[in-house]
Amino acid sequence: MNRHRARRTVVTAVLASLAVLAAVVGVAWPRVHTALSVGTALERTQEPRPWSAAVVPAPVPARTDAASPTPTPAFDLTRYSTSDPSSPWVVVNKQHPLPAEHVPPDLVDVEGVQLRQVAAADVAAMLAAARAEGVALELRSGYRSYSDQAAARAAIEARRGFAHAERYSARPGHSEHQTGLAVDVDSGSTPSCNLQTCFATTPEGVWVAQRAAEFGLLVRYTEENTAVTGYAPEGWHLRWVGRELTGWMTANGVTSLEDAFGVTGGPEYAGG
Repeated sequence: MNRHRARRTVVTAVLASLAVLAAVVGVAWPRVHTALSVGTALERTQEPRPWSAAVVPAPVPARTDAASPTPTPAFDLTRYSTSDPSSPWVVVNKQHPLPAEHVPPDLVDVEGVQLRQVAAADVAAMLAAARAEGVALELRSGYRSYSDQAAARAAIEARRGFAHAERYSARPGHSEHQTGLAVDVDSGSTPSCNLQTCFATTPEGVWVAQRAAEFGLLVRYTEENTAVTGYAPEGWHLRWVGRELTGWMTANGVTSLEDAFGVTGGPEYAGG
């Protein structure tokens, strides 16, 4: 009797649990079914993508409003004439003389020598800079007239001979000194080397070789450019052409005005 009653109690408990489970499932199933249906629908509407498309970003279009870099303008080597005697870039050599009557119109005094006004400030600045660094750089000569050059050339010929004069001293009309843009400098530390080849080894000669271009002046006659200038090296002879041109020549490894402007030169005088 008791055993029969116990079985009924167990059966009743199992049935009650099943009834509770059915109620829970009945409430939750519509929501689960809806979620599964939505997920399946989404999967049907999405196109499958290859792996590479999933990880490689789309290219970004180039900006059309970006400013283009401004090109550096080329240095204008035609800015001034190379044949006008009054031009700061006039080339005077054995092939290209000056008129005998040419006298610069704007000569001024710089430490006792005459120079064109356009060159005076740079020459004075060069002297001041050298002296500030303990270099005893001095001016020896500047402008020479046609007749002054004729006398200088005759004196060298008489002292050293024609062949020597041809290498170191211009004939009248062929001297850069007549432009008023050339100077000869001296060594205050080693006067015995003034106007001598050894000037290039003095502190003053070394300084102008390294620094004169900063002030718009060239060591006009060097070992490197003798064939085109027509003169032996003269470390003391400087020619003013302006800081822009010397800067361009230095940057481009050009050492002569003939090479810079494509002007003829050489050791022979025009007309022999």
